Amino acid sequence: MRRLRVLMLAALGTLALANTGCLINIWSGDPNTRMNQMLNVSENLRQIESEWERFWFTDQPSHLTPVRVHGGVGV
Repeated sequence: MRRLRVLMLAALGTLALANTGCLINIWSGDPNTRMNQMLNVSENLRQIESEWERFWFTDQPSHLTPVRVHGGVGV
């Protein structure tokens, strides 16, 4: 019974290490395809910053500025 547990634990450890990404490369081996993949990922990361600002409402004008700016349309 103990030997079965050790074998199961070793198999689980092997599966966990295989899923960490160190054995399977996420980027293509072709330099042109890899550059395209990296550009897509960096563009997604750039766009998520503006989404994060919209979520926390930090993209709105401040009400503490001396110049009062209305954020509405048609003013």
